[in-house]
Amino acid sequence: MRRAAYEGFNGMSRDVEFHPTQTKEAVLLADGLLRNDGCWEGELRRAAASTILSIVYDIQTVSSPDDPTVTNINWFGEMLVDYTSPGKYLVEFFPWMLYIPSSLAKWKREARETYHYLTELFERMVHDVEHQIEQGDERPSFAGNLLRERDRNDLSDSELAWLSASMYLGGSETTAKTMTWFLLAMIAYPEKQRKCQEELERVIGRSRMPTLADQTNLPYIRATIRELLRWRPVTPLGIMHYSMEDDWYEGYFIPKGTTCIANVWSLNRDRAVYGEDADDFNPDRFIDNDGQLSPPLPDTKNEGHVTFGFGPRICLGRRMANASLFINIASILWSASVSPMMDEAGKPIIPDTLETVNSGVVVRPLPFDCVITPRFPEAKAIVARTRELL
Repeated sequence: MRRAAYEGFNGMSRDVEFHPTQTKEAVLLADGLLRNDGCWEGELRRAAASTILSIVYDIQTVSSPDDPTVTNINWFGEMLVDYTSPGKYLVEFFPWMLYIPSSLAKWKREARETYHYLTELFERMVHDVEHQIEQGDERPSFAGNLLRERDRNDLSDSELAWLSASMYLGGSETTAKTMTWFLLAMIAYPEKQRKCQEELERVIGRSRMPTLADQTNLPYIRATIRELLRWRPVTPLGIMHYSMEDDWYEGYFIPKGTTCIANVWSLNRDRAVYGEDADDFNPDRFIDNDGQLSPPLPDTKNEGHVTFGFGPRICLGRRMANASLFINIASILWSASVSPMMDEAGKPIIPDTLETVNSGVVVRPLPFDCVITPRFPEAKAIVARTRELL
């Protein structure tokens, strides 16, 4: 299944095919934030869901976070994030509980019922893609690529459906939460926001919006994305792994079948690697003396951090995630300024950057408010005009 996913999702040509969708959604996100900045959190979730649904299932733009498709699949995402928290169920500590009959184990019954409900939902979504292909619709999508290679990959209907859903779940929730941390960083570190906007002003100007073709010429924006993912990984304990053989590590014996949890948060804050300011948000740590993006750190798969995971099980969609974050962040900062709310005395309310809300294996900042305004007088009109052209 992983090999099928890699071929259907992670090839360089596939990445390019998805760029128009990512660009369109970034413009819609910027437009939505400028028109109604008070609902920025819902707009971030809508944009993340719409982007991934389009890439995975070729479902065109989702106009509302309350769309039934988004609601259903986000419900599963939230449930999965919660239920995969280490220690959620006693059976993780007492494996003999696996042998309790379902009639006496409510958690078994609920799991089976949920599985059947979700399998039907996911298979129906893939069936819709199959119907589009039969009608001659050749627009690229992850599920469509899997369907075209179904015989070679030897996937059952259920496997194909769950693999497609996994790709959606792996990208939607994490992207939305990362963008929430981005807005907080722009408020807490306004000098970094200014440096990003100075680069955008110098390279892009004010006559057009950024595109994914501008990535090479915007090293500070790319450094900001690296730093954002390093500074606040939304899955600070990563995804649990399973040892396939007995192993030893620095004197510790790890038996076959051990569940291993990597402390991504701590690794991303190693002062020997990132310096004494590792707790701070500082994209400059990824900029070299010539003002270009510095070479990535060894053993990070060209990322500069370990937020996407490790080794052969590293996140399959990391190229797509980086591209979406780039175009979203570049579009927002090109068109808008992000500022803190003011209290009654006119002093800025700076959100807490240390406390987090833990939603299972995913973390987000405490609720906060911000003000999003056009960066220059023509920005709102240019964004609206760009939206009409897409």
